[in-house]
Amino acid sequence: MPSTLPDGDPAPATGELPAGALSTLGERPFGFYVHVPFCVTRCGYCDFNTYTADELGPGASRRDYADTVVEEIRLARRVLGPAELPVETVFFGGGTPTLLPPEDLARILGAIGSEFGLRPGAEVTTEANPESVDPSCLDKLRHSGFNRISFGMQSAREHVLRVLERGHTPGRAAEAVREARAAGFEHVNLDLIYSTPGESDDDWRATLTAAIEAGPDHVSAYSLIVEEGTRLAARIRRGELPMPDDDVAADRYLIADEMLSQAGLRWYEVSNWAGSDAARCRHNLLYWTGGDWWAAGPGAHSHVGGTRWWNVKHPAAYAQRLAGGASPAHAREVLDTGDREAERLMLELRLASGYPLAEVAPGARPTVASALARGLLEPAAFRSGQMVLTLQGRLLADALIRDLLV
Repeated sequence: MPSTLPDGDPAPATGELPAGALSTLGERPFGFYVHVPFCVTRCGYCDFNTYTADELGPGASRRDYADTVVEEIRLARRVLGPAELPVETVFFGGGTPTLLPPEDLARILGAIGSEFGLRPGAEVTTEANPESVDPSCLDKLRHSGFNRISFGMQSAREHVLRVLERGHTPGRAAEAVREARAAGFEHVNLDLIYSTPGESDDDWRATLTAAIEAGPDHVSAYSLIVEEGTRLAARIRRGELPMPDDDVAADRYLIADEMLSQAGLRWYEVSNWAGSDAARCRHNLLYWTGGDWWAAGPGAHSHVGGTRWWNVKHPAAYAQRLAGGASPAHAREVLDTGDREAERLMLELRLASGYPLAEVAPGARPTVASALARGLLEPAAFRSGQMVLTLQGRLLADALIRDLLV
């Protein structure tokens, strides 16, 4: 959840949505995102909308947060009206959601179920730092309805964790996976980061080995992005650390795909690998395939029927809005047909299922032909009418998408 809010049109104080957005409710999968903006410390690379205890200030507290989110869930029900919208996926992100007591997370999940209903077999995920849970916490979460958990492992090397300013020890993530499995979690993800300054190929291979041996059925691996305003960016600017190198990042991606594939984890989105179709993150797939979702919490971004809106950033302002009976929405935008098609291309081309060739704009056909000739698209899929990225294509996905949107 980025810390900087985009520009947009003013959002109504009631939270009311355009009639066009509501007219197609129920035609697409519906999910819920819950942003929990609390962290014990801020990691040096992090640009998310998160707050430590010292940063919260007056008017916001962890203690009352669950009650405030429940108020937004009730607002969501009023805004969306009587349409049947059983929730297919729920995702608690942060921040560190598991800094809240499991009872608070269960109460928020219970409110979503009470107001909207959870579809049978709904995927319910929480993110967690490895050091923020123990067997008792995991057991409570599992018994309250959570069936998927995502741990921020990042690296198995201590010196890399120090650069990232992560708080856990190298082996803690693997222990957390074992504890989650023992608690009955069906699906477990590990988040990894590569190309951290000071990381070697051997360090990255050791991280992948440790992640695979821990036994998750899903791994997400992201190249480190140096965000302006972070402590990491300041250290690089002062010359204390080198800037991550794009060629090194590409090599690390190839290492990741090779090792994860050999371990039975197959890519289904450029940065995500799963051990089976059931292990794929259904909540993220909902984002990537144009579903609808309500996002609760400060700074959270929602999307319903082509209307996107985002909440006020600070937890105190968020709580104040809801306490006064108003929507916490800060601004919004209504996407036109061109915006929606461009976004669809950007997201679907990153998926292993690909993007329909027939829906490529005529002006982009020469770019498609060039991409095929350069080995960026799978020939067999192309003959079947789909654009699917090859391994080389995944490395150049962002540049190819930009060219297709020109």
